[in-house]
Amino acid sequence: MPLGTLDRSAPPLFHQGPSALSKLIFFSALAVFLMVADARFHLTQPVRAAVGAVLYPFQWLALKPVQLFAQGGTYLEDLQVAQRNEAEARRALTLQAERAGQADSLAKENERLRSLLELRQTTQTPGRAAEVLYDAADPYTRKVVIDQGLSSGIAPGSPVIDERGVIGQVTQVLPFSSEVTLVIDRDLAIPVQNTRTGARSVAFGDASAHGGGLELRFMAANADLQEGDLLATSGVDGVYPPGLPVAKIERIERRADSGFARIYCLPLAQVTAARYVLVLAPIGSAASMRSAAAASAAASAASVKKNADAKPKAPAASAPKPAARREGRTP
Repeated sequence: MPLGTLDRSAPPLFHQGPSALSKLIFFSALAVFLMVADARFHLTQPVRAAVGAVLYPFQWLALKPVQLFAQGGTYLEDLQVAQRNEAEARRALTLQAERAGQADSLAKENERLRSLLELRQTTQTPGRAAEVLYDAADPYTRKVVIDQGLSSGIAPGSPVIDERGVIGQVTQVLPFSSEVTLVIDRDLAIPVQNTRTGARSVAFGDASAHGGGLELRFMAANADLQEGDLLATSGVDGVYPPGLPVAKIERIERRADSGFARIYCLPLAQVTAARYVLVLAPIGSAASMRSAAAASAAASAASVKKNADAKPKAPAASAPKPAARREGRTP
């Protein structure tokens, strides 16, 4: 084949349509026509409706992330508000619970004070109510400090009780406070009497027994004692009035190799938890006060009687003589 008959240009790989410029002009004219027709005659309204109906699912799916984001922000805000309201409600509930606890505490204190007042009315020994301020600083002793002292007439050796029984004894008196040694202190001893048998003994403080108790020492192993017996003050020491409850026998240990029994007692009073107490005057001072009062009363009565006897007696009025009977005689 001769070379001149061959086409030297490369054949097109794809079919080429109108040029780009002609396409731009065509579509621009079509857009202008559609805009004018839609503005004047609303020719594209059905087409727009159909296209909107077709595109609505896609729009709904496209709007969901935005709505979820907005609802998520609102949910977080509502959650924060709910948490804040819950915290406020919890604080209010805690405050109400605290007030309820305070009301219960006040009710218990009122009951204890009433019990103290009733005990003071039934006790012949004069006393004075006091409040426990704090425990003593010495960790090796069992003592408390009350808010009554010399200015209130508290005397050393005064017994201290609560509504349940004996708490201790005043061992140191200051001008405005006093130190009370508790019955569970190892240096304190109280003469007691078994209310069931009437047997007398001495109860010593035993701070190591179950956090604080008492012990009856030098009691025979065959003594008539039982667990649960009530021990009260005997009054033989001239300090404690007789009949005040002190402790209850908790445990008795009898050993064959010893002639004495170990008797552990539990104090009846709230030794470590008392807040309001009653300080009684020692029965010796109370008796002296009563004897002094009786002596003064007798002296005043004697002086009144003496003054009454010293007054001069008024003369007795003479009885009138009876008038003579007139006889029927003429002078």
